[in-house]
Amino acid sequence: MDCYDYPQYWDLAFRDSTREEADFVDAISAKYLRGRARRIYEPGCGGGRLVVELARRGYDVTGIDLNSAAIQYLQKRLKRNGLKANVHVADMREFICRPKVDVAINTVNTFRHLLTEKDAVQHLQAVAQSLKKGGFYILGFHLLPPDAALEDDESWVARHGNVAVHMRLDAFGANRRTRLETLRFRMQVKTKQDRSKSKKFTTDYQMRIYTAAQVKALFAKVPQFQLVEVFDFFYEIDEPQPLDDRLGDAVFLLRRR
Repeated sequence: MDCYDYPQYWDLAFRDSTREEADFVDAISAKYLRGRARRIYEPGCGGGRLVVELARRGYDVTGIDLNSAAIQYLQKRLKRNGLKANVHVADMREFICRPKVDVAINTVNTFRHLLTEKDAVQHLQAVAQSLKKGGFYILGFHLLPPDAALEDDESWVARHGNVAVHMRLDAFGANRRTRLETLRFRMQVKTKQDRSKSKKFTTDYQMRIYTAAQVKALFAKVPQFQLVEVFDFFYEIDEPQPLDDRLGDAVFLLRRR
């Protein structure tokens, strides 16, 4: 069973990042754009935790995802909250926003689902075509420095109302030659009403590996973009980071030339 088919639980597991990401969009808009950004695009939006938050803040938001269950859930979520956004089932390698947007954002490793250099370049080119000149792409994902361990694990619990989502992430099978690794998500959902029954989902996703040097080489293939700054997952606008082998959690700020 694919964890992505249950966006109500997946989004809950990652909801703690939502406000920081939306605040970062506000900060980028205030610091780098002439006038407040109006249109925002999120490729790979999933169940729409960020789409909903940005729409709530008054942005004109477009979101796409390959998973139809996620988009259906997002449409119901927007309606339930009295919000509007343009959401579609679409491929982030091909979709181009019309009209063009001021800011695009893609975080939490969604980009690493693109398993080849060709796919990554195609996606970046499509986003460039979706942005106004001078617009920005906020792109966040994990790097794997050359001396980093090839296996890792992490676990956390997210709660909302009567629901608790217990998430465990295992990273394994990394191969620096093929530049692929496997992320295994184990998601267990429990409710207060009946703790004896729980839903359990386990899904493996292949992800592409990047070092700092490989990211630089990729961006060089898409001259429509200029790398302006690099941040980490704390999203602190006044604390840019050097793009080197010490950086693991990276947020790239790309400007459309």
